Amino acid sequence: MALHPRLALFDAHESAPALPVCDHYCGVEARMRKSLQLQAELGPIFDVTLDCEDGAPVGGETDHAQLVAEMASSALNLHGRVGARVHPVDHPSFDADVATLVKHAGQQLAYLMVPKIESFDQAQTAVAAIDRAMVEHGHKRVLPVHVLIETHGGLRDVQRIAAHPRIESLSFGLMDFVSAHRGAIPQAGMSAHGQFEHPLVLRAKLEISAACHAYNKTPSHCVVTEFKKLDLLRDAAKKASRQLGYLRMWSIHPDQILPIVESFAPTVAETDQAIEILMAAQAADWAPISHHQTLHDRASFRYFWHVLERARQTGQALPAQVEEVFFADTPGAAA
Repeated sequence: MALHPRLALFDAHESAPALPVCDHYCGVEARMRKSLQLQAELGPIFDVTLDCEDGAPVGGETDHAQLVAEMASSALNLHGRVGARVHPVDHPSFDADVATLVKHAGQQLAYLMVPKIESFDQAQTAVAAIDRAMVEHGHKRVLPVHVLIETHGGLRDVQRIAAHPRIESLSFGLMDFVSAHRGAIPQAGMSAHGQFEHPLVLRAKLEISAACHAYNKTPSHCVVTEFKKLDLLRDAAKKASRQLGYLRMWSIHPDQILPIVESFAPTVAETDQAIEILMAAQAADWAPISHHQTLHDRASFRYFWHVLERARQTGQALPAQVEEVFFADTPGAAA
């Protein structure tokens, strides 16, 4: 039997979870329900993050965390790709958020997102609290942790944070990061165009992306707040993916989800090329091959495998032979 590319091309330490390319945030009950229904219809081509930080009314944090836990553990979580954002580690509601979510939805949650990480030590504190809660409530699984880099301290320690074995993804928090510069970065630095032009913002994005790739973690790009201007969103998503190396992007409005997925997906031509090269490589037992007078070996085979995985992950229809040869043991990306 021909060797599968996961076995032929990658060492164990190189494996990383293939997270959906879009992470959709919502915190109001009606919008949370709508988002979960949309995910059930479209399939797990995007994650839904139920928000306990910005979604909870002041004074209503306990009830809101309970609501989020109920939704995550309900039949609305059809594909198992629902996470939750808790309050920051130093917020009075952090421990209660974690306890409530883990107790009632620890088996169903795909991850917990921790915002405003100030340092590696704070990231470690958050992970330890989540792991401790999982044990206390009798859960045997390991719950992935995502963190939001939006402070000077978080950016300073980004390499150490990305290296943490329990952290699966790092997101960039544009709005808080710009605000932390006390007006030195103009308001345009938070816009769809300006966030790709200001050197301090670009530096932060690149450092987060590079740190994630160094440790096989998923870099997740920030929001585009002009949520009704989908042309700006598509342009930003393509820049994040094609120029800055991001593998995932936040959505804050349902209309943003499909444009993000489409922008992060490979083109049909790229997918077709990946299929041709990988099928030929497997037939050659992963020895070097020539394709259209260009040499390809294990290094480029790895690249094209990532292209093919991303195509499937974003819902592209693949030929039946490709599905059978490469993905027979993998659940489908679409419902």
